[in-house]
Parts: sequence; structure tokens; C-alpha cells
Amino acid sequence: MKRILAFGLSAVLSVQSVAAGLPDLGESSAADLSPALERRIGEQVIREIRWREPSYLDDPQIESYLSGLGNRLVTASKSGGSFQFFALRDPTLNAFAMPGGYIGVHTGLILSARSESELASVLAHEIAHVEQRHIARLVGKQSQSSLIMLASLLVAVLAARSSDQVAQAAVAGGTAAGIQNQLGYTREFEREADRIGLQTLDAAGFDTRDMANFFERLQRETRLYENNAPAYLRTHPLTTERIADMSNRVEGARYRQVASSDEFTLVQARLDTLEGAAPDVFRRERHAWENTRQPTAGQRYAYVHAALRARELERAEAAWQGFAADERNAMVVALGAELAMARRDYAGAIARLDPAIVRFPQARYLDYLRADARMAAGKHEAAIAELRELTTTYPDDFRSWTRLAKAYQAVGNVSQSHRAQAEVYALQGAWSSAIGQLEIAQREGKTDFYTQSVMDARLREFRARFDDERAWRDRNAR
Repeated sequence: MKRILAFGLSAVLSVQSVAAGLPDLGESSAADLSPALERRIGEQVIREIRWREPSYLDDPQIESYLSGLGNRLVTASKSGGSFQFFALRDPTLNAFAMPGGYIGVHTGLILSARSESELASVLAHEIAHVEQRHIARLVGKQSQSSLIMLASLLVAVLAARSSDQVAQAAVAGGTAAGIQNQLGYTREFEREADRIGLQTLDAAGFDTRDMANFFERLQRETRLYENNAPAYLRTHPLTTERIADMSNRVEGARYRQVASSDEFTLVQARLDTLEGAAPDVFRRERHAWENTRQPTAGQRYAYVHAALRARELERAEAAWQGFAADERNAMVVALGAELAMARRDYAGAIARLDPAIVRFPQARYLDYLRADARMAAGKHEAAIAELRELTTTYPDDFRSWTRLAKAYQAVGNVSQSHRAQAEVYALQGAWSSAIGQLEIAQREGKTDFYTQSVMDARLREFRARFDDERAWRDRNAR
């Protein structure tokens, strides 16, 4: 509870600093929260989650799957917006949307989904909340000081993952009188998100019946929970009318039977074997494995992953070799590379990764694994070349920048190591630390004109951001 409240207070203070610096644009402009400001608020909160919230699941394979699934829905919705999807380690059945297109999904929700269409239906619903700017509209008709209340709402929604008491405390900490009544979206917003979410789900090629099925199951489970309803229902009020409306809409839709993707099955297997004591998880999966005549790809993945965690490497390798050629998708290859690296067969890991990186260019986690394998094998220059290409293509990729800083450090290139670390700090919003790293980088070594120009430009940008946020804090203090 203390951890979540500390996170909440930090997030509120961050957004208070944003609110304090808003210009007075008049009554009509104050009535709406601009998309740019929504994005900035979302960035503030996601930094707190990504860098300071222990339940954030830093697993690039899970995040890549959620991003692929979510962006498939975003493309179908034709919103043109920018979204980011991430997972939180939490057994409760919940998901939430934040301003700026940040959507969080609890691992409990992913594991409880009976089909990929069910999981997609929740994401489609959350995407609709963002597209229709429901969070901003909850407070957007008030004054700009409502940004602080908006921060409190976000914190309370996140805190509600654990308990209503924590949510109430977070609301009180945010000094938002009456915000507790806004913990959930209004029924009007929920119906709108249902309608648009269904359209998106259908356009993306998923089974729309699974949206109604999911909410019907939630309603049944609510009766079992009595006064302790699933977290998702505390922030998304569910009514019989909503379920009936969804059922009526899908009843007239064309019949479509959609099989879940292999990745959905493997993600569930990975999550199911990611938590818990490794020996206990392995015993459970070994028992299931030995009592299965024809294991599915998901069952094989779960057994190999559990064996890998338990350091039963020979058993894991033997089972991994049993994957058929057409089953060796990006996640299966990544598992094989993790297994080879655990056996210190770095050349074998790279041999498995090289063709897969060409075949699955969007699976960036394969690049991370190859960089890790190269550095473990002492081939830092090769890792640097590949990581530089990644950071050029994806400048906001903190995982690539972190690895690049380590690789440069390993070869004694202090200047470039500090420069890469500066980018990591910048992505955390730690502008003072980012400035310090770039200043060290400039002092530590000679660089070419182009590199020096890039560092000069970034240093000016970091200083401007630092001064901007310090001015907000000063205004708020007065």
C-alpha cells in the first residue's frame, strides 16, 4: 500500500507541475484539454510506471505482443493516433487507459482470456476510451486546475488495482474533492466505448461475439465476488443494459470463427511460467508434460521455459528441439536463444537469431538477445554497430540505449558510453542527470564534427526541458 501511495503522490506532483505552467488562454480554451497536453500528462505517468513501479513487467516479448495486437486494432480503427501498450504484474482482471494513448494490461487479464478475440475486445474498448478522449472529458469542462484532479483520477485508477481503500487514499492525497465519484467512466462513455470497440474489433478481423462473452463472464463472476468486484468493473461500470446492447449488436453481425494466434498461446504460456518459485513451476510443468501424449506448441513452450528457469538445461534443449519448423516463430526462436545463452553457447544463440531477425524484423527483442549474446561472447564492436542502427531507427528505445552504453563502456569508449547513458536518463525524464552525462561525454574524448554537433543539439534540448520543468515547479511552489 505504501509503495502504491508513494507512486501516486509522485505522479500527482509531476502533473501538478505541468498544470502550474499552463498559460491563461481564456475560458473557451480552458474548457478542453489539448491532445498535446494529454500526451504530456500520459508521458509523466508512464515514466513513473516504467521506472519506479515494481509491478511494471519489463519483458520485451510480452510488450511486443501487446503492441502488435494493439496496433492492429488501432490501424483498423483508422484513428491515426499513437498508442503504447504495456503489462503490469498483477493477478487481478484489469486494464486501463491513460491520456496520450498509454494502455496498461494486467497479467491476470491476459491469462484469464479464453481467446485472443476476448483480449482484443478489452484493448479495443480501451482504445475507444482514448480515441474519444473520455478521461479528458471527465474533467475537461472544468478549469485548467482540473489537471491536478485528472492526475488524481489516474492514480486512483491505478491504485484500484489492489484495493478500494488504496484508491480512496490516493484520491484524498490528490486533494480532489468528489473525484471518487469519477473513478469509473460514465455509463454514456462505456456505451460509446462498447459501440466503437465492437466496430474496431470487427474491422480488425476478430470475433465480435467474444466481446459480449467476456463481459457476460465478468457479470457472472461479479455475483461471486459480491462486494469485492473485479478491478475492471470498479473502473468500468457494467450494466445488464450494456451487455444486452452488445449482444444485440453482434447478433446481427456476420458469423466469424477466429482462431487465436500462436503468439497469444505462447504469451499465456510464458506468463504462466514466469512467476513463482522456479523448482515448483518446473515440477508442475514436468508433470503436465509427462502426462501429455501430443503436446501443443503452448504446452511445449511452457515446459521449456519452466525447465530453463529451473536450470534443467538438457531437458529444456531436448524439448525445444521438438518444435516443428513451422512452429518456430519469433518467440520460439527467442526461447531457443535464451536457452543457448544459459548454456553459454553464444555462437549457437547468434546462429539461431540471425535468420530470425531477417524473417521477423518487427520482433525487436530478437535484436536485444543478439546484442546480449555478442557482448557475452566479447564481440562488443559488432554489438555496437547493430545497436547504433537500432537507436537510429528507434530513438526512444531505452533498451537499446542501455545496451549501447554498456557495450561502449566494455570497449573503453567512455565518451560514447556517457552519451548513450544520457539518452537513457532523458527517456526517464531525469534531465539533470542527462545533462551531466552529456557534459562528461564532451569532456572525455575527441569526436568527429557530426557527433559533436549531435551532442551539442541534444544538450541544448535537455537544458531547455530542464529549465522548463524547473519553471513549472517554481510557479507551483508560489
